[in-house]
Amino acid sequence: MKIIKFILCLLLLTCSRIFAQEQAHITISLNDKIGDMYPFWAWFGHDEPNYTYMKDGRKLLSELAALSPVPVRMRVHNLLTSGDGTAALKWGSTNAYTEDANGNPIYNWHLVDSIFDTYVKLGMKPYAQIGFMPEALSTHPKPYRHYWKPGDNYDDVYTGWAYPPKDYNKWEELVYQWVKHCVQRYGQAEVESWYWEVWNEPNIGYWKGTMQEFFKLYDYAAHGVKRALPTAHVGGPEVAGGSSPGGMKFLNAFIKHCIADTNYATGKIGSPIDVISFHAKGQPTLVNGKVRMNMAPQIRDIREGFKIVASYPETKNTPIVIGESDPEGCAACGMATNPSNAYRNGTMYSSYTAASIAREYQLADSLGVNFMGSVSWSFEFENQPWFYGFRDLATNSVDKPVLNVFRMLGMMKGKRLKVNGDQMYTLKTVADSSIRGRNTDIGALASVDKKALTVLLWNYHDDDLKDSGKTVEIRIEHLPPTFVKLTQYRIDDEHSNAYEVWKKMGSPQNPTAAQIKELEKAGQLQKFGKPVTLIAKSGLSGATVSLPRQGVALLKFSW
Repeated sequence: MKIIKFILCLLLLTCSRIFAQEQAHITISLNDKIGDMYPFWAWFGHDEPNYTYMKDGRKLLSELAALSPVPVRMRVHNLLTSGDGTAALKWGSTNAYTEDANGNPIYNWHLVDSIFDTYVKLGMKPYAQIGFMPEALSTHPKPYRHYWKPGDNYDDVYTGWAYPPKDYNKWEELVYQWVKHCVQRYGQAEVESWYWEVWNEPNIGYWKGTMQEFFKLYDYAAHGVKRALPTAHVGGPEVAGGSSPGGMKFLNAFIKHCIADTNYATGKIGSPIDVISFHAKGQPTLVNGKVRMNMAPQIRDIREGFKIVASYPETKNTPIVIGESDPEGCAACGMATNPSNAYRNGTMYSSYTAASIAREYQLADSLGVNFMGSVSWSFEFENQPWFYGFRDLATNSVDKPVLNVFRMLGMMKGKRLKVNGDQMYTLKTVADSSIRGRNTDIGALASVDKKALTVLLWNYHDDDLKDSGKTVEIRIEHLPPTFVKLTQYRIDDEHSNAYEVWKKMGSPQNPTAAQIKELEKAGQLQKFGKPVTLIAKSGLSGATVSLPRQGVALLKFSW
C-alpha cells in the first residue's frame, strides 16, 4: 500500500510539473512603462489606386478610419500612371499627365482628386507616392499597359511606366504642379500634414534606370515638392529588402547622396530627406502540404534598415516608414497559384500580424529610432472570387480575421508596458530562426491608460497545424486593490472569423443576400463570453485564458 501511494504521489508530481511547463505565464507590471502606445500600424497600402473610390474600397476605407485613434495613412502605387482609370490586378492609372501634339504638358487631376478626396473626407492622410512615369514622359513607353494575372511571370508588370523620364525638367514641373494643385484644393495646413515619397523599390524591376538616375529622379521630384510648398515633407527611397545586400547598398548610397552629393536639380550640396523608407517581407513555404511561415527575414529587414538610418548623425532622428511590411511579397498572387499563401484567409494571418507588430515595437525601442509608420500592403480587390487567397483585409465587402487585429490595436492607448512571458520567443530568436520550436509563441503587447489596461495576447507558430491550445495565466503587478472588470475579445475559428462561417456555408461563390449579411456580421470583432469581475489585492494573479493555436485575444481590464 505504501508503495502504491508513493507511485501515485510521484505520478501526481510528474503530471503537475508537465502541466506547469505546458501552461504559459505572462507577467505585466503597471510600474514598468517603456514608451508610448503610438499607432505606427495605422498605415495601409495597395497597388490599385482606382479601388479607392469603388464600392467595396470606400466601405473598407471607412472601417479603417473608424478603427484607428489617429488619422490612417494610405500609400498607393500608380498615382501618375497613364490610362483610363480602369482598375486591374497590380494596375491603376489616373492620366494625370499627357502632352499635346507639340509636346506641351496637359495636366488632369480628376482621378487623383477622386482618390485624395476620399481620404480627406474620411479624415485619412495620403502617404503620397510620386510615381509612376507617365507614358508621354517615359524613355521607353512601349509596351506601357500590362495585363498580368496570377500565375504569370511577375516581371511582366515592369513595362513603360518603370523607366526614367525623357525630360527631367518636365518631370519636376509635373510634381510641382501636382503639389501646388493639392495646396489649392485642400489647403496648406492639410498638405503640410502629409508625407510625399518618391517611387517604389528602385533597387529591383520597378526602376529600369541606374542608381544614379534614380537619385536624379529623386532630386528633381523633391525640388518640385519643395518649390510648391517649402514646408512639405518628402522622402524615400522605398527600397526592397532592408537586409539584402542590394537593399542595404542602395539605402546607404541614397542617404549619403541626400547628405553630401551634388543635387542634380539645384546644383547645391544635398537633397531634402524628411522621411526614410524601406520594405520588409517574410517568406512562407509549403512543407508536407502545410504552410510554414518565416518571420525572420521580415524582422531582419526591419532591424538592418533601422540600423542604417541610425548610423548617420544627420538621419538618426529622421522619421522612418516601413513602406511595406508583410508576411511575403505579392498581395495579388492568390493561393491557387501560390499554395504557400493559404495562410491569408484564416487566423494564421491574424496571429502572425499580432506577433510581428509586437516585434516591430521591440526593434524600435532597442535601436532608439524615430519609427513613424509601418504599411501593411493589404487592402481589397474588387470583383474577385470569394476568399481567393489574396493578401487583403476584406473580400467582397466581408472583413477577414486579420482586420480584427487592427481593431484590437485601435483599442490600445496610453503607455506601453514591459511584458515578461515564459513562452514568448526572444527578439533575437525570431530574427535568427523565426518561431519554429516545440512550443508556440505565447506573447503579449500591453498598454495602460488612466483606469484601463489592455493586453493583446497571441498563440502563434510558423507551422499551420492544429493542437489543443494553451492555458495562459496572466499576472498583473502593482494594480491597486479594487474590483476589476475583464472584457475579452477573440479571433479564432469560432469568433471574428467570416472565413470559417463561409466554409460552413459550403464555400459559395454566389452567396445570397442573407448569407452576405451573416458573413459581414461574422467578420466584425466579437467578444468572448461575458465580462467578469475579478478582485485585485496589490495586483492581480490567476487570471487564465485558454487560447487556441493561431488565436488572438484582447483582454481589457478596467477599474
